[in-house]
Amino acid sequence: MRKIVSVLVLALCCVVHLWAQEEYDAHLVGHVLDERTGEHLPFVNVQVKGTNIGTVTDESGHFFMKNLPLGKQVIVFSYVGYESVELPVRIEQNKTVELKAAIHELTQFLNSVVVTANRYETKRQEASTIVNVLSPKLFETTAVACVADVLNFQPGLRVENTCSNCGKTELRINGLQGQYTQILMDSRPVFSSMASVYGLEQVPAAMIDRIEVIRGGGSAMYGANAIGGVVNIITKEPVRNFLNISNTSMVNEHAGYDIHTDLNASVLSENRKMGAYVFASHRTRSAYDRDDDGFSEVPKMRSTTAGARAFFKTSAYSKITAEYHHTTDFRRGGNRFEFEPHQADIAEQLRHNIDGGQLSFDWFSSDNKHFVSAYSALQHISRESYFGAGRDTSAYGRSTDLTSITGMQYRFSYPCGRAKGDLTVGAEYTFNGLHDRMVGYNRDISQNVHVVGAYAQNEWKQENWSVLVGARMEKHNLLKTVVCNPRATFRYTPLDGLVLRTGYSSGYRAPQTYDEDLHVAAVGGNVSLIRLDPNLKPEYSHSATLSADWYRQFGHWEVNLTAEGFFTYLQDVFFLREDGNDEAGNILFTRTNAKAAWVGGLNLEGKLSLLLSSFNFQLSAGYTYQQSRYTEAQKWSPVVSPDARMFHTPDHYGYILLDLQPVKDFTISINGKANGSMLVPHLQGFIPEDRMEQTPVFWDMSIRLAYDVHLYKQYCLEISCGVKNILDQFQRDIDRGELRDAGYIYGPTVPRTYFAGVSLKL
Repeated sequence: MRKIVSVLVLALCCVVHLWAQEEYDAHLVGHVLDERTGEHLPFVNVQVKGTNIGTVTDESGHFFMKNLPLGKQVIVFSYVGYESVELPVRIEQNKTVELKAAIHELTQFLNSVVVTANRYETKRQEASTIVNVLSPKLFETTAVACVADVLNFQPGLRVENTCSNCGKTELRINGLQGQYTQILMDSRPVFSSMASVYGLEQVPAAMIDRIEVIRGGGSAMYGANAIGGVVNIITKEPVRNFLNISNTSMVNEHAGYDIHTDLNASVLSENRKMGAYVFASHRTRSAYDRDDDGFSEVPKMRSTTAGARAFFKTSAYSKITAEYHHTTDFRRGGNRFEFEPHQADIAEQLRHNIDGGQLSFDWFSSDNKHFVSAYSALQHISRESYFGAGRDTSAYGRSTDLTSITGMQYRFSYPCGRAKGDLTVGAEYTFNGLHDRMVGYNRDISQNVHVVGAYAQNEWKQENWSVLVGARMEKHNLLKTVVCNPRATFRYTPLDGLVLRTGYSSGYRAPQTYDEDLHVAAVGGNVSLIRLDPNLKPEYSHSATLSADWYRQFGHWEVNLTAEGFFTYLQDVFFLREDGNDEAGNILFTRTNAKAAWVGGLNLEGKLSLLLSSFNFQLSAGYTYQQSRYTEAQKWSPVVSPDARMFHTPDHYGYILLDLQPVKDFTISINGKANGSMLVPHLQGFIPEDRMEQTPVFWDMSIRLAYDVHLYKQYCLEISCGVKNILDQFQRDIDRGELRDAGYIYGPTVPRTYFAGVSLKL
């Protein structure tokens, strides 16, 4: 591993060279307008296409670029929430050219640029598979603090609290468990099994530029565990000088609180060759006891994250990017919070120290035909834990986890008859070293995973169609043979604004430790432990999707309707079976193989927007119908009848978002999440024996009011307030006392909560 990193660093040093551009007296000036209002737009990105040469408009919406390359150039204008515009211009020596651009606001990110679909930048409508984009605006209007709180506002996605003690969250895409989802940070799979246990709550909104989501197996090019889909968390990059400080304080009817504060700042050099984005976030939350039995349903938490992302443009066609962040996270649930964990009847307490970062070098040719990217990323986690019941002094544990990935990607763009071809090839080496120790439970998991992967794909595309064919080959050290995962997609645009897509891919999961294996739940005054069947076989998948995506503009109205059918077949599917108790009374579960399972359904999404100079209206809603079934009924408990239905997978769920701006600077945001009935296991302890439970339907509604106070020029103070979970929808049949099943938790994760916030943007 060290040799590979050393070689990569040496290669980067060899290709890095100082900025050396011949200076011509050839300049470009201009201004950028909002196409709808005619107002000048400040801080719009202006870039010479195919180069690193660029600037931003000033506070008056004007820009100036000097000493540009001579000849015919294309100038790209891009701005968050607006459609990118490309304008041709001829740059001549000893002349200053003036250029005017009018850009169109995209209320729903309908045609934003995405990177996750094809592993390179592509307009969303031209992507080979559907990519949903969660914008910074969504984080604001829903008043969320972290990734886990915002992902429910997408069709096919559900984030669920799976432990009433520690608040472990799990993201399910298209009905599949969290282990089937690949979480990426800037397109790098640094989220290991341990990182995924609480990782969705440990990534604050302050560091996120946007989140791109691919549902289904079209994401197989990112490797193992991308069966259900991919969530790509893209961190913010500096584009202009600014400072933003914000705070949101929440309180519920039990006097519980949740306070998070964010600080963001960005600074660029005068020539824009260097820049850095700095972020910091702190969150503190009190424990919440719904039924006043002295045991928490939501744990107390303190989390702090700080980091930076910086770039250096080594030439007009190359750039180095570096990112680093550090997170400290403490959480505790159970009872007797004023005492040490072993003095409580039930306690789950964890302290995380997380260091993560990445380094990349990107180069592209002046003719935009060749693109090379070399990268390395890692994340280290140190965890101190206590998972115990009955005042057990031996339930303490220590864990370490190191994940690293090193790779290189090359893309070649070439003409192919009337079509354009894009060939992408790459290779990656991923390492994960896990050591999880709980001496008192005689548990010592030591696992080293080495994965060597290579991939190749080619896309042929015209304006109204594209075909993508590719495959990824991996050698996993826990598997005897090399695994090949093919991928094929087809896009067809028969009418302007209508995009049809279909695709197929395969995937696999190796017989290794996953996130739920690293979490110990309290059940009936004891704990439950998960172990692997020594004969556990790998799990293979086959996924297919078919979708229709329709965009249309009627005057000032914009409409987007999406329908996506999905089906995934799982062979030798992993299954948890209860195997009684060990000598210490701990409940044992074994991860074994069932014959097969399938997940299929339909995602529907609609967006409607109206933008006027004095009135804005935006509505989006999503609905998912699905079924998740084993091909044969499975017996998970000795006393419960077998059932073919998968747990925690409702057949119906959805969301709604409404943003209304009746007057300038005042916004009303209403959102809701619906969760249908589902099957949930309930272990004995508080109840006399194991049984199946059919949960009720929940409807979680929230509202937020915000007003912008303009202080000076572009300086703005936003004041907001609102209520989360207005209907106070919460689980009613919670287990009580020290014999409860901590895993028997479902429904909304917070009670009715009131909040107020301020955000200063400079």
